[in-house]
Amino acid sequence: MDLLTEELVREKLVDVIDPELRMSIMELGLVYDVDIDGGAVKVTYTLTTPACPLGPVISGQIENLIMDLPGVDEVTPELTFSPPWDPKTMASDDVKMQLGIW
Repeated sequence: MDLLTEELVREKLVDVIDPELRMSIMELGLVYDVDIDGGAVKVTYTLTTPACPLGPVISGQIENLIMDLPGVDEVTPELTFSPPWDPKTMASDDVKMQLGIW
């Protein structure tokens, strides 16, 4: 039985917080994909803006939290800006309300 699942990784990613907005990257809709190949996990994510100075902080959080999961040997946070983040379509309703986006 495979203990390491995409659902488990995504649940752990809820604890990754965007330091500027102080919100979960999952709630913000910044995680695009989770790929698991044996003990290797690749998380494809984006930032709220390409100029975000705290990108390395988020990448480090992803790496540290996912490495704590059983069965994980390697974590690759992969940053992309395609497609660009759009809070109107990618963020949760709670985040939209907090950001005043409707």
